[in-house]
Amino acid sequence: MRLLTDPQFPKVFKASHDRFIHFLISERRLAENSVSAYSADITLFLEFIAEKERSDFESIDLILIYAFLEKSRVQSPSPRSSARRVSALKTFFAFLYDRNLIEENPFLHVALPRTGLTLPKAPSEAEVEQLLNYKATNKPLNIRNNCMVYLLYATGMRVSELINLPLSSCNIEAGFVRVFGKANKERLVPFNEAAKAIIQNYLTTARPLIIKKRTSNYLFVTGRGTPMTRLRFWQIIRDMARSVGIQKDISPHMLRHAFATHLLSNGADLRSVQMMLGHADIATTQIYTHVDQKRLKAVHKKFHPRG
Repeated sequence: MRLLTDPQFPKVFKASHDRFIHFLISERRLAENSVSAYSADITLFLEFIAEKERSDFESIDLILIYAFLEKSRVQSPSPRSSARRVSALKTFFAFLYDRNLIEENPFLHVALPRTGLTLPKAPSEAEVEQLLNYKATNKPLNIRNNCMVYLLYATGMRVSELINLPLSSCNIEAGFVRVFGKANKERLVPFNEAAKAIIQNYLTTARPLIIKKRTSNYLFVTGRGTPMTRLRFWQIIRDMARSVGIQKDISPHMLRHAFATHLLSNGADLRSVQMMLGHADIATTQIYTHVDQKRLKAVHKKFHPRG
């Protein structure tokens, strides 16, 4: 297979890829994870067509495109993965066309695969309560971990936002965090009095012992003064859940789902939840209204005249 890094790889493909990635970073200001996902999907396609002995964009046709999509579907059968890949390629070729780098957009008439409605999995309020009541030794790292879990559920932040949260973005006195989410969009998310006390305790008793003589601009730090990785935080939450007897695997993202689901089930309005989650489209938030079937049944029974 002819890889993007090979010297013989068509230069026009690599140059176009690099120019598009530069556009995503400098103009779209996408997060690192989003840029990496775009790059991976586009690279797979460019390597596929190079393997088919195509050396320019004009030689790409629908037959070749659907051959690639079929190969992708077999290797990764998830409809969401397929839809994301097509979306990335449509964006890439639209970029090339808008800048007159290609004469025709071969993805113009390629439709996105249907993904269906995937309801997010969220732990129950009782399970979250178990997790928040996790009791461990008062070691600095345990205090930090408990604080991270508590703040994650209190604010519904994405895990990448939590682990990279600057120290200056947490206003304990006012009770809110300033979060920079996708596309570097800023939002303010409040947290309660209990979270205030837990954060203050972490800053006073644990963080100085973890960081020692180092300095760091991050709220949550490792012994090296650097942010925790997403994988490590997932491992921490998983171990905490198991230790308190929660059988299902709990991930950081599930606590974000729990934040949204529990707010809505207790009467919060959709628009407010959308703002706190940082969703650009309220339709993304609306999926959480499908989750709490028990509450829907209770509302139906209470208000329906024949309930």
